Amino acid sequence: MLKNRPLLRIAIRYGLLAGILGFALLVILYYLGRHPFVIPVFFDFRMILFALMAVFTLREFRDFYNEGILYFWQGMMGTFVLTFIFALVAASLLFVFASLENNFVASFIELTLQQAKSYPVEDIERMGKATFEQGLKDIQGADALYLAERYFFQSFIISFFISIIISVILRRQPKTL
Repeated sequence: MLKNRPLLRIAIRYGLLAGILGFALLVILYYLGRHPFVIPVFFDFRMILFALMAVFTLREFRDFYNEGILYFWQGMMGTFVLTFIFALVAASLLFVFASLENNFVASFIELTLQQAKSYPVEDIERMGKATFEQGLKDIQGADALYLAERYFFQSFIISFFISIIISVILRRQPKTL
């Protein structure tokens, strides 16, 4: 089935590679003393990883399988499949790792609560004290599944804007006579 659908085949291949690399980077960051879940989103390595893998995926499809033509919808479809496979692989491996490495979840909870204590009073009032306290309560009940789900859904949010930009930059339409 995938033999006739090169965009899906390419996106799945790069998604698997990105998922394994993404998980490896999570583990490396954790063992280097930088818990990956307390790093601000705008410093998240997934932005660079998604951008690189999206460019590789779409350029390979455009240049080798589609005669130099890439429509915007093909770019978005390819990056969606890439992101889905990445998120599925990385979140699954993360779930297993967090289940086996007990300190991973515990250190996430501890570091997040420490960060929350340093929030200015104005920020807490802006988001609402009840909302802030509910967030703290949710964090205290975190487990391996919570972290895996969070990672899975954050991957789509991070990837969405990158996908649009890469799809627009790499698209080429057939020339009309």
